Amino acid sequence: MKNFTQLPFMGFPLLSKKLLAAACLLTVTHAGAAEFITEVTQLSDKEIRVGEAYYRADMQWMVYQAEVTGDNPFYQIFLKNLSNGKVQQVSPGIGKTTCSWVHPSQEKVLFSSTHEDPDAKAKMIAEIERRKSGERKPYAWDYDEFYEIYEADFTGGKIKNLTNTLGYDAEASWSPDGKLIAFASNRRAYTETLSEEEAALFKKDPSSMIDIYIMNADGTNVKRLTHTNSYDGGPFFSPDGKRIVWRRFSENGREAEIFTMNIDGSDQKQITRLNMMSWAPFYHPSNKYIIFSTNVHGHRNFELYIVDVDGEKEPVRVTDMDGFDGLPVFTPDGKFITWTSDRTPEKKGHLFHGKWNHKKALERLAVK
Repeated sequence: MKNFTQLPFMGFPLLSKKLLAAACLLTVTHAGAAEFITEVTQLSDKEIRVGEAYYRADMQWMVYQAEVTGDNPFYQIFLKNLSNGKVQQVSPGIGKTTCSWVHPSQEKVLFSSTHEDPDAKAKMIAEIERRKSGERKPYAWDYDEFYEIYEADFTGGKIKNLTNTLGYDAEASWSPDGKLIAFASNRRAYTETLSEEEAALFKKDPSSMIDIYIMNADGTNVKRLTHTNSYDGGPFFSPDGKRIVWRRFSENGREAEIFTMNIDGSDQKQITRLNMMSWAPFYHPSNKYIIFSTNVHGHRNFELYIVDVDGEKEPVRVTDMDGFDGLPVFTPDGKFITWTSDRTPEKKGHLFHGKWNHKKALERLAVK
């Protein structure tokens, strides 16, 4: 591995000058990638696979999902103290989890879990046996109807179900002030009467009924923001809390584009028009541009791109390496970027981290 430094998932280069000094600079064969990200390090290597890391506003905590060695073959949610490197599991350890978030100011974590599914343990055992058998199956996201959105304290205690509705409830994040939660759900397929066409579509593709919702932080006052028969998901608030960015899939599920809207669902605006799979958008803290992942360079080759918040400029490529680079997130100060990549010998997803060149991003996008 010549292109990055592997560091154990201890300590953190963002907060440790010694670790930054020890980290090697990213070596690239194309100049484009190094324009934006330098001093790249691998943050995880002990886990089987890791992904989706997010930061608290004070940059003292990071929450992420990981599969670790043990009796659960699915992701669980972990919290890392960035000042001392201590890691603790905050999800129950039963069933599947996904899509975590850390409260901007309080000691609370948000995540989706199926631990209340009566068959959760049986599904864990079945998955372990499937893997032991050597059976291989193509990757497909699981829209488990037992996914609920929970909050818990930093120890995993005081866990509270915020959704309590049959259907896939996941992909949740708090607003910058912690008062609202945006999330994705296909609950209407379970709670409303669908037309014959919708019912047939849902049976074929359970993601087709997934829309963006918003609710109060305590789970009350739920409001549906999108109204399509395609997958609207992955919502994140803008730094000022006034807008939401998300990705909308085409009805055939083979393409996705980046959209933004006001938090009341108005002024829905398409930002990208790449006619490929563009997803996992995230605002830079400056509120000047959005980073996302797209496979415009090949079906299995996802790269990071940036685009201005109004979608008026041509998107600019950030990474340049075969494989998967996605799920990017900026640190709250906008100076660093963390993302998920399979640029490892095992081709398993792990967390990578680097110094971000905000000035170069503005320059390349011609944004002031």
